[in-house]
Amino acid sequence: MRRRTGLAMASVAALAWGEWLNWRWSRVLVGNRPGAFEAVVVLGYRNPWPTANLINRWRVRTGIRSCATGAHETRVVFSGGATRSGTAEARLMADYATSVLGFDGTVLLEEHSATTWENITNVIPLLEDVDRIKIASQPAHALKARAYLRRQRPDLAERLVRADDYRPGEWIVVKPLLALYGLWTLRGLKSEERKASR
Repeated sequence: MRRRTGLAMASVAALAWGEWLNWRWSRVLVGNRPGAFEAVVVLGYRNPWPTANLINRWRVRTGIRSCATGAHETRVVFSGGATRSGTAEARLMADYATSVLGFDGTVLLEEHSATTWENITNVIPLLEDVDRIKIASQPAHALKARAYLRRQRPDLAERLVRADDYRPGEWIVVKPLLALYGLWTLRGLKSEERKASR
């Protein structure tokens, strides 16, 4: 009985820790900038199949729900190059957004990136004229991308606002694993890039 109680408490603690870290990461390096024109950048994930995989489908849904209802114009930028399937991740995600989710807004594709750094480098020309920028991915990955935008174009990074990438209880069972993986992937960020947002 005591052992079962200990396991239950450890499980609850792990779930709470995963929730807290993902919540926190979704609020780092973002502001509360107003503006009528926004871009939602959806980052691709390794996709060897001819249709969007589970992670890319989740990222697309995150990107679509991140579109502000009050924005005058929102463009969704799908970013990711070709993998073994021969089709760019950006195109697979855009197809999923339009054909499955019925998204009928403005879609732009960036089809050459192979890394998160390249994602950011290659979408910069598509962000120059917007007031607000949202990056849609898992919270740790989105934070990494925001830090990269801050390194490459601090002026554009001032336009970063929160995407709807964290929701309480969503993916709750895997959030501790995402948190562990996030800690590993974010180890190269500087201390000022990890601080809670202004």
